[in-house]
Amino acid sequence: MATQSAGLLLYRFTEKKLEVLLVHPGGPFFRNKDKGWWTVPKGEVMADEQAFDTALREFKEETGYLPEGEFKPLKSVLQKGGKVVHCWAVLGDLDASHIASNTFTIEWPPKSGKMTDFPEVDQARWFSLTEARIYINERQQSFLAELENVVKP
Repeated sequence: MATQSAGLLLYRFTEKKLEVLLVHPGGPFFRNKDKGWWTVPKGEVMADEQAFDTALREFKEETGYLPEGEFKPLKSVLQKGGKVVHCWAVLGDLDASHIASNTFTIEWPPKSGKMTDFPEVDQARWFSLTEARIYINERQQSFLAELENVVKP
């Protein structure tokens, strides 16, 4: 079975304009990668976990926030590496400049013997849909199109 991830697409309206929250993966591998590398806050579904529970847990772990409201299921997508991503949209707001992400530890630099902690997410940002289409992982663009069709200001 393919690896499965689940996440939340937080959205808000500012002056009747739809905006979405995306996050940038942390760590040395993504340091110089920008357009096409942002994503919805998400993570791997564990064997004993439901996808929606994973989406809530991962959003909290990657941002420090836990949104409340009506969660709208979006159609799952298959990413290039074969991972299936499940996503729910929810109306909400948060200060993207004050996220608090969990960390992971890897040997860095490689073969140095030095273990280094990195944030799982190093940045969060609100994007207009036009901007988000440029920055989001290509396979997640359908989340944006579907969101645009199901929500109104």
